[in-house]
Amino acid sequence: MITIHDLATNQVIEREMNAAEMAQFEKDKANNEAQLAKQATKDAAKQAVLDKLGLSADEVAALLA
Repeated sequence: MITIHDLATNQVIEREMNAAEMAQFEKDKANNEAQLAKQATKDAAKQAVLDKLGLSADEVAALLA
């Protein structure tokens, strides 16, 4: 569903997505999931380094401040 809110008239319109909008939505959703997975991998790698060094995230933040 697409929700359009016209602030000038305060009118709210809800409608079904058309094929192009649905395709873009699915593409954006897949890209977002890929970015989240990439960030999770990156975060896990950072945490692994911190674990090897025996430091917490707060301690590293204090060192870098």
